[in-house]
Amino acid sequence: MRAPTGSVVGLCSASATMSAMGMAFLGYWGVHEPVPWRAGDIVVVCLVFLGFLALGATILIITSPTADGSERIGPARRAFAAGLLMMWSAVIVAIVPW
Repeated sequence: MRAPTGSVVGLCSASATMSAMGMAFLGYWGVHEPVPWRAGDIVVVCLVFLGFLALGATILIITSPTADGSERIGPARRAFAAGLLMMWSAVIVAIVPW
């Protein structure tokens, strides 16, 4: 198996960075507040957790070995884009007053 270069390292580090930013967002946003949750709060948390799932899947997809030794950069990029969109959608839903 080849040493990871280029897109593999880039996608792994970008996915880890976005996961850290998602955790910081949850801490800053107030998921720990004692007030009752509204429907918008549940949407935000669900979007963030789905984003975490997609970002974690990015690393799993890009680093898993294949039978012929090829890399699966395309599916990993799509998983990263989905996670990124879900994270930013959560931020927008949290900011926009309902």
